Amino acid sequence: MDCYTANWNPLGDSAFYRKYELYSMDWDLKEELRDCLVAAAPYGGPVALLRNPWRKEKAASVRPVLDIYSASGMPLASLLWKSGPVVSLGWSAEEELLCVQEDGAVLVYGLHGDFRRHFSMGNEVLQNRVLDARIFHTEFGSGVAILTGAHRFTLSANVGDLKLRRMPEVPGLQSAPSCWTVLCQDRVAHILLAVGPDLYLLDHAACSAVTPPGLAPGVSSFLQMAVSFTYRHLALFTDTGYIWMGTASLKEKLCEFNCNIRAAPKQMVWCSRPRSKERAVVVAWERRLMVVGDAPESIQFVLDEDSYLVPELDGVRIFSRSTHEFLHEVPAASEEIFKIASMAPGALLLEAQKEYEKESQKADEYLREIQELGQLTQAVQQCIEAAGHEHQPDMQKSLLRAASFGKCFLDRFPPDSFVRMCQDLRVLNAVRDYHIGIPLTYSQYKQLTIQVLLDRLVLRRLYPLAIQICEYLRLPEVQGVSRILAHWACYKVQQKDVSDEDVARAINQKLGDTPGVSYSDIAARAYGCGRTELAIKLLEYEPRSGEQVPLLLKMKRSKLALSKAIESGDTDLVFTVLLHLKNELNRGDFFMTLRNQPMALSLYRQFCKHQELETLKDLYNQDDNHQELGSFHIRASYAAEERIEGRVAALQTAADAFYKAKNEFAAKATEDQMRLLRLQRRLEDELGGQFLDLSLHDTVTTLILGGHNKRAEQLARDFRIPDKRLWWLKLTALADLEDWEELEKFSKSKKSPIGYLPFVEICIKQHNKYEAKKYASRVGPEQKVKALLLVGDVAQAADVAIEHRNEAELSLVLSHCTGATDGATADKIQRARAQAQKK
Repeated sequence: MDCYTANWNPLGDSAFYRKYELYSMDWDLKEELRDCLVAAAPYGGPVALLRNPWRKEKAASVRPVLDIYSASGMPLASLLWKSGPVVSLGWSAEEELLCVQEDGAVLVYGLHGDFRRHFSMGNEVLQNRVLDARIFHTEFGSGVAILTGAHRFTLSANVGDLKLRRMPEVPGLQSAPSCWTVLCQDRVAHILLAVGPDLYLLDHAACSAVTPPGLAPGVSSFLQMAVSFTYRHLALFTDTGYIWMGTASLKEKLCEFNCNIRAAPKQMVWCSRPRSKERAVVVAWERRLMVVGDAPESIQFVLDEDSYLVPELDGVRIFSRSTHEFLHEVPAASEEIFKIASMAPGALLLEAQKEYEKESQKADEYLREIQELGQLTQAVQQCIEAAGHEHQPDMQKSLLRAASFGKCFLDRFPPDSFVRMCQDLRVLNAVRDYHIGIPLTYSQYKQLTIQVLLDRLVLRRLYPLAIQICEYLRLPEVQGVSRILAHWACYKVQQKDVSDEDVARAINQKLGDTPGVSYSDIAARAYGCGRTELAIKLLEYEPRSGEQVPLLLKMKRSKLALSKAIESGDTDLVFTVLLHLKNELNRGDFFMTLRNQPMALSLYRQFCKHQELETLKDLYNQDDNHQELGSFHIRASYAAEERIEGRVAALQTAADAFYKAKNEFAAKATEDQMRLLRLQRRLEDELGGQFLDLSLHDTVTTLILGGHNKRAEQLARDFRIPDKRLWWLKLTALADLEDWEELEKFSKSKKSPIGYLPFVEICIKQHNKYEAKKYASRVGPEQKVKALLLVGDVAQAADVAIEHRNEAELSLVLSHCTGATDGATADKIQRARAQAQKK
């Protein structure tokens, strides 16, 4: 135990700090870190070095080199810097490298040195140049803060959604502040800067002077400041050698430490552990590293070479030319188990397991002692928790073996925590490997989440490892393997040294019908890389036409898009392509394209009927479709024309079209309509009233109602209205007028071609039974019974039915007989039926 704790260093009475090696760096740096611009991403992220920045002692012809390494020193990218002078480097939360230039331009590069985009911090920054810059992280994303040559600050809290904010001016500021940093309070970014002995806080509205509570007297300048990883705490290094630590709101002091060194440190960062009450700050000078906190003593380390500090969620990473180390507070579970002479349940369980492996009876003694205290569950939990915070796999295994041993003596200990820790440690050990180079701690891993870790493996193009982790953790395909394969395919299409056919085949063989993978997204990436043919080949594997068509249109393969849309049977999709084609092609080519696609042509005609009538006419003309062209002109004559001359002209055009289509009936009907229109206009002029747009029958009826019987008869002769139809029209019109005298004259003018039953029915409809009886006697024998029943003469109807000996008529009369009134008639019918049956 005491050997294991040899690298533990106490800070006061309640906390230990340890520093252990993550990697032995083998990155073959040709220059010292102090001669480079350095940026290291948190959560075990990559390291960027801009070698040979613009220094006076360097030759002007020597161009800087931007190198990107993994945390283990494995090279990821190297490129010659060809842009302007760089002031600061920093990594975004998405592991994109932000390079802030002197002119205010920010260039964004990927993990492998691929240029992504650039943006400017505004004209004011361009005019005054950049003196200093900070890249910071908030809950909204990654931000950039700029100090200009005019000693003004400009910042953007989220580079993904760039909104520049010019901070208020500091009164009387004539030179650059001695130090400054970005604070995030209440979801808003603020600037804290030091000018001599004064501190100023800049927010979006004002500049206010602030004073740290309990600051030691005699301070004439602040040389360095550091904000914690979570932006909750602040540390200030003064020219008197004191380090003040308190809340970031500057309302509460935590502690103050005198380090007896007045020289400004190179770096100062916080070193704290989540849910720990201990607060510590790590201060680095050229060859000295000091850990200070709420204790009279400090922990000091000698730095053998130039080093760089990277603040993390639960500690500090320290890398140099040769090593990469991690400094952190020893977690409570590890401290309980491993501290000297510990009698904690976890320590006893670990000893019991070791003695058990030696087949010693002491194992039983240790185990009994834990059980007697009722602390076996606590012991197992301590070992599981401590295993998560260990970096060496051997110690992890030892602690997990102890936990497994203790579980055997518990009846109801849930196995979830043990199994989950085993899985998490296996994942962590895999990504900590030197060739992967992501030295995550357990706390960082839980904060980062497995999805983000997988995204970072994908960014590093470590697709096999990412897939193995997904399969091992049994993640849903859509969130795991499918997503990673899609990223792999998007990377594959960028390999321009492989033919389109081979790339498409390889992607299809690997992906197949994997759920959650969109071939259209992969094709879009291929098109973005300038590989249009590859994109088309990939779209052949996309089962959803709705995803194929938009990309084909974007690639200007409209005819292929039209074919795909028609194959899908989705009319909305076809309309989308048609409208795109209409805007893209000239009119002739567009119509020729439609002629080769009957379904598309039919749909476009439907569209034109409601939206573009002139285009519809052009389509019919091009196809020599005279029948539809005639119908079009007929509709147009009523829809567009108000003048009678225009209507007649349109109808004449329609008639000519029908003749060309050899539709004699439609042509004649159209000509008759023209004649009727002219006649209706003449009738309006001579008689007044409304005749236009009436049908032929309505025109005749209107004339009869107006008392113009001769004109009605003449119109009937002119348009060859059959006598039966004319009689019906006149009968109906006279009845509506209740002109019974004229109706009687009309009935006697000649023999009725429609018989006299309609006269009876019309009179009854008009509630005139008296007039109806006049015509009932004139109705023919076959309809006599019905006519008599209509006028209510049931007895005579019975006599006629008996005379006719017609069973149907007898039943009809019987159905009209009412009990009391027509009893005798009903008996007569029954007797007639009985006699008929005897015969």
